[in-house]
Amino acid sequence: MNPETNFSRFGLQEEILKAISLLDYKQPTKVQSMLIEAMLEHRDVVVQSQTGSGKTAAFAIPICNELDWNENKPQALILTPTRELAQQVKQDVFHIGRFRRIKVSVLIGQTPFAQQERELKQKTHVVVGTPGRVMDHLSKNTLDLSELKYLVIDEADEMLDLGFIPQMDEILKTLRRDRQTVLLSATIPDQIQRLIENYCVDPQIVVIEEDNRVSDRILQYKYDVIATAKLKSLKEVLTVENPESCILFANQKATVDEITKELLSLNYPVRKLHGGLEQKERTQIINDFKHGVFRYLVATDVAARGLDIDNVGLIFNYDCPLEGEAYVHRIGRTGRFDKSGKAITFVTSNQGKYLHRIETFIQKELTSYLRPTADAVLAARPMFTKTKSEIPTPKKQKGAAFDREILKLQINGGKQSKIRPVDVVGALCALPGIDANDIGVIAIGELKSEVEILNFKGNQVFNLLQNTPIKGKIRKVTKVTNE
Repeated sequence: MNPETNFSRFGLQEEILKAISLLDYKQPTKVQSMLIEAMLEHRDVVVQSQTGSGKTAAFAIPICNELDWNENKPQALILTPTRELAQQVKQDVFHIGRFRRIKVSVLIGQTPFAQQERELKQKTHVVVGTPGRVMDHLSKNTLDLSELKYLVIDEADEMLDLGFIPQMDEILKTLRRDRQTVLLSATIPDQIQRLIENYCVDPQIVVIEEDNRVSDRILQYKYDVIATAKLKSLKEVLTVENPESCILFANQKATVDEITKELLSLNYPVRKLHGGLEQKERTQIINDFKHGVFRYLVATDVAARGLDIDNVGLIFNYDCPLEGEAYVHRIGRTGRFDKSGKAITFVTSNQGKYLHRIETFIQKELTSYLRPTADAVLAARPMFTKTKSEIPTPKKQKGAAFDREILKLQINGGKQSKIRPVDVVGALCALPGIDANDIGVIAIGELKSEVEILNFKGNQVFNLLQNTPIKGKIRKVTKVTNE
């Protein structure tokens, strides 16, 4: 445990502190300090906090610390407004609870219902999902929340904007009353206030104002532009700015398609992201961008909420956001935590009211961005061309530090071979030098199973299993690259 981390003052379990250290969390943010303390005291909490303040870890740490590992039914339900955010929250909870072998399932649309149903039949500690898919499972009795201890509603104001409040009502009515409820939102409009009054018990309501606000860490510019010249101006700015990594936001899917087509024709390393794509493709695009496979992501607001991507140097609002809150969430993809960033927003002559809303919301005027001169663009082009043709520097991954200590193995055998977790544990504990503390999360599939080996013993176990029977048979065992 790194002595510089102050998380030890919360009295957390050793396995949680170890995971926090590997995730490189050092000083708790304000929201983390407040929420961890309140949740460990088993209080309902309402948090109003800006983006990029570490909210996911704030609720994931106490949940993973307090869960009863032996209970097979879900003990925590985390609701998110978008599939992308659900997948990210799932990954964050998984990492924080990794050494406690916390099993996390994600329930989202456009992924096979039957596959989720099979997963829920196994031991599941935490469920992360969008309201629609969670409601589907509840209505079909494939999700049992009778042992639920924690309910987290993340990005509640976005739930409202997307029309999820009726579904939220239906879900919350089914839950046991003695649960602990945590609601997180950037703003608390009237409908969210009613949700709090109906489903929270004497909640601690906290408004977090970070000393180092996101909007203060990001250089923010407005660029007055003629609508018909936006693509030309975009290419000029990108040439001069030459960002290592950039997200370009547009308001409509058609505009995202148009920008992407234009940049691809010029050999920009670019991909697009919007709700018109299949979920599997959306997930792959986000993962590739997180890993630095390409430099430019053109997206609708599906990428504006919650996504934590390392070192995005520039946010470009090709279309001016219509509301101040949407603007803050977009630019919050840069300047994560204590890092600095830059945001440029195109503003056409008829968008003054939207700019006024933004500046009123953030309580500051955006600085005017001067159009690059032809000489400046010409001078910048060689370096830009060089950057464009180079393979991007791989981005730092949250779970990378775990890979040195944990190895995931895939076993050729699953439910159809009548393999159970106890069979895997029995085979592993029979190996010399291996005990239960070296075994991480086990997932039994229909045909294949996966198990994580902890404490740097992965290769040792891998070699020994080549000649060790599992459920009375030698089975093919392969190494799995961690996500």
